[in-house]
Amino acid sequence: MKKEIKSKFINREISWLAFNERVLQEASDPTVPLLERIKFLGIFSSNTDEFFRVRVATLKRMADIGDVKYVLGGKPNKILAQIQEIILEQRFKSDHTYEELINELSNEKIYIINENNLNKTQGEFVRQYFQNRVRPTLVPIMIDSSPVVPALKDKMIYLAIRISHSDAPLKFRHALIELPTDQVQRFLVLPEVGGKQYIMWLDDVIRYCLDEIFSIFKVDTLHAYTIKLTRDAELDIDDEVSESYLQKITKSVKQRKKGRPVRFIYDEAMPADMLRQIVKKLSMHKGDNIIPGGRYHNFKDFMKFPKIGPPHLQMENRPPIPHPDIPLNHSMIDIVRKKDILLHYPYQSFNYVIDMLREAAIDPQVISIKMTLYRVAETSNVVNTLINAVKNGKQVTAVMELQARFDEENNILWANQLREEGAKVILGVPGMKVHSKLFLITRREKEGIVRYAYVGTGNFNEMTSRLYSDHGLFTAHKQITEDVSQVFNFLDNNTRRGTYRQLLVSPFYMRDTLVLYIAKEIAHAKAGLPAYMILKLNSLVDEEMIDLLYEASKAGVKMKLIIRGICSLKAGVPGLSENIEAISIVDKYLEHSRILVFCNGGDEKIYIGSADWMTRNLDHRIEALCPIYDKAIRRQLKAFLSIEWEDNVKARILGETQENNYKINPGKAIVRAQDKIYALLRDVQYNGDAELKELNRSLLKTVKTASKETTSKKVVRKKAVKKIIAKKVVRRKSRTIK
Repeated sequence: MKKEIKSKFINREISWLAFNERVLQEASDPTVPLLERIKFLGIFSSNTDEFFRVRVATLKRMADIGDVKYVLGGKPNKILAQIQEIILEQRFKSDHTYEELINELSNEKIYIINENNLNKTQGEFVRQYFQNRVRPTLVPIMIDSSPVVPALKDKMIYLAIRISHSDAPLKFRHALIELPTDQVQRFLVLPEVGGKQYIMWLDDVIRYCLDEIFSIFKVDTLHAYTIKLTRDAELDIDDEVSESYLQKITKSVKQRKKGRPVRFIYDEAMPADMLRQIVKKLSMHKGDNIIPGGRYHNFKDFMKFPKIGPPHLQMENRPPIPHPDIPLNHSMIDIVRKKDILLHYPYQSFNYVIDMLREAAIDPQVISIKMTLYRVAETSNVVNTLINAVKNGKQVTAVMELQARFDEENNILWANQLREEGAKVILGVPGMKVHSKLFLITRREKEGIVRYAYVGTGNFNEMTSRLYSDHGLFTAHKQITEDVSQVFNFLDNNTRRGTYRQLLVSPFYMRDTLVLYIAKEIAHAKAGLPAYMILKLNSLVDEEMIDLLYEASKAGVKMKLIIRGICSLKAGVPGLSENIEAISIVDKYLEHSRILVFCNGGDEKIYIGSADWMTRNLDHRIEALCPIYDKAIRRQLKAFLSIEWEDNVKARILGETQENNYKINPGKAIVRAQDKIYALLRDVQYNGDAELKELNRSLLKTVKTASKETTSKKVVRKKAVKKIIAKKVVRRKSRTIK
């Protein structure tokens, strides 16, 4: 059994590392503007940090238990060994990429220099900056007399200092200095000289001024080596009944800061005896991912690299495209009452969402606003609009998810502020995460109570909406808005599960319905009918769903998968998945939307929503997938998918080997999906959607021709559906929420 599972699935951690390799490819791609490549190197570093804090930490916990023998694709200890090998290789590639970027910056007359390259004028500038901005933030810790190193902060950078005097060169003192990157920028731009621009790392600013820091000691030799500790970031939420849910989350966030070390990176130039001393005092061991690195760590700070140099070094700044159905200064509610509206972020503005909420906040006919909040901006216009709605007498309900990883503290602050202003705040659902992206406006109109809903694929975050490719649907469809209302009823009272006629809601009916749709495709393929699926997801991991896709492939169902991140399915394997093609697109915007298309015997089903095909999303989170009925919007989504599938610039082929080979179509026009989508939406704004129809036809051109369905084939199809459902579906109706 184990051998069969290993041959069918790719381990999720190994697949995720392949995704992060695609990010690193962007940093190495000479066709990407130089400063954007530097940002991608920062994203790669940030992703790696989070991977260790969460996934490696979880695997270590599983390995410690001892009786955990298998995770998807292998045993924990074996996967950890593979991770270590891949990480070391990626570390080498990222260091090489950094050197390439430094050289290319110098070709643009931009130089990153260290403490050994300063001329007299630059040296004076650096010392003055150090005295005014940096020194007040530094608190050196002398570590020689302590048996252990004081608790190092997660993700922070430290300089491990060795000082001595030439009179006694083997008599050392050792200290640690935390880089104050939470207070001071990581990069210092020096005055321009002769048309040349110079940048210095904060690390090297401190190195240059070490003599000032340790002036009380008699020393003339000072060396500094960068180190960094990554800790287990998973929350331990105990079952103490006397504490509130808010108190538990708050306590767990504080405990995270003292989590178990899962990775230690050090400057490989550090003397071996000094490294042994620090590692021993950290109580780390050989198997604890002790990784040699370069002079600098936390390349994630490259995400905030100074914007300098000529314009061609940066990505073109494209203004959001106005939505053709939303005239300026018109009531959003009036528009949505007449027709559904789909927004494409970041190609169109998230401000339409703010406008809808702002209008609801001041509209005297609006009774209430209900909203799920998972990750919001640090300074959130969304939350401020809800607060204004309260002040205008509206009933406001905010479902604030306290377990949104690494946003817990921010969400606790917003929850407290909303509560203080008079909003009703629901702190998620214990035991589950509320990951759905919904809001509901209830309004009193002539015909009675009317509801307006929004269902999205991304967070209500105006900052990330500029960087993430997402979709959001405004609708007044009575059955959809009724279903959204029932979701909020459940969130308010966890015993009221609700019955949903339109939305697919997890953990109740989503998995069952998806299984039913796939079963229909299998039955249709066996009956000689058109059968296909197009799935755009962030992650595809759930074993049951992957097994069902394999079964569909064997039956002849054609599948196109666009999976941005983790894909545990092996596409294109003879005898297993030869009818499945899979790609991943990594480009300037993060591909974040989830879109599902099922042939359904010619009566296509199209959904958008918040759920990936992971066990946690289908069984342990509150998620929602919404059907799309408006014909124009259906054309838009299928055109969107068609363009992404045609991408032959930023699309990589997802296969068994995880090699990240680019998808190349010899003889075909160059298609960079994100550029073409922007151009298409701009053209649709002025020229209508004739091109959308052509793209729709292009997307489905590989679907096999249908034969007429005979009576005997109908019987075969119905029996096939019943057989698959009986085999695969555990009915949610028999389950209770724990």
